[in-house]
Amino acid sequence: MADILIRNLDDDIARRLKEKAKAAGASVNETARQLITQGLKPSKEEAWAAADALREKIGKVTGDSTDIIREWRDNKEPYR
Repeated sequence: MADILIRNLDDDIARRLKEKAKAAGASVNETARQLITQGLKPSKEEAWAAADALREKIGKVTGDSTDIIREWRDNKEPYR
């Protein structure tokens, strides 16, 4: 894991971060990690682009799995 030092953080932002952490019952570090993680999640467009790239890499999938699924379902013990 990497450590990051944030210099020259605006006082108001630091105060709001502390308040948010306190309200959540979490540390400032944990709250900052969560906010950074949320802010860096891929956008919907990026996620679709990655899915399209994967589809292109895999190619067309052919076949019908209906019989395989039916056989598995019929031979499986009931879920309890």
